[in-house]
Amino acid sequence: MQGQTKTFTKQAAKELRKTMTEAEQRLWHRLRGQQLDVKFRRQHPFESYVLDFVCIERRLVIEVDGSQHADSQRDEQRTEKLNQAGFMVLRFWNNEVLNETDAVVQAIWNALNPSPPQPSP
Repeated sequence: MQGQTKTFTKQAAKELRKTMTEAEQRLWHRLRGQQLDVKFRRQHPFESYVLDFVCIERRLVIEVDGSQHADSQRDEQRTEKLNQAGFMVLRFWNNEVLNETDAVVQAIWNALNPSPPQPSP
């Protein structure tokens, strides 16, 4: 069944919530409590993955990546699988979240609230 979560993934998610990176903590501070008018979950298990942040209602996944993710084919496969499951995935680097927090939050807001198409002049 799609979305079925393995027990080890649930345990990993619980541990990851306790050991969030500085960038994840900073972003969580801005996402929690429906500050963007939607509910986000952090370190949420999905199939064999643990998603950094997810808004189930809007089918939006946010991943905060460090240098270990550079040129990661596994991340591409994960994104493809999440897209197939109906999720949009936004990825940000740790340094983006730490140094450009407002811009990252604005990008998330824009993804949650896409502008309607403008008519041609």
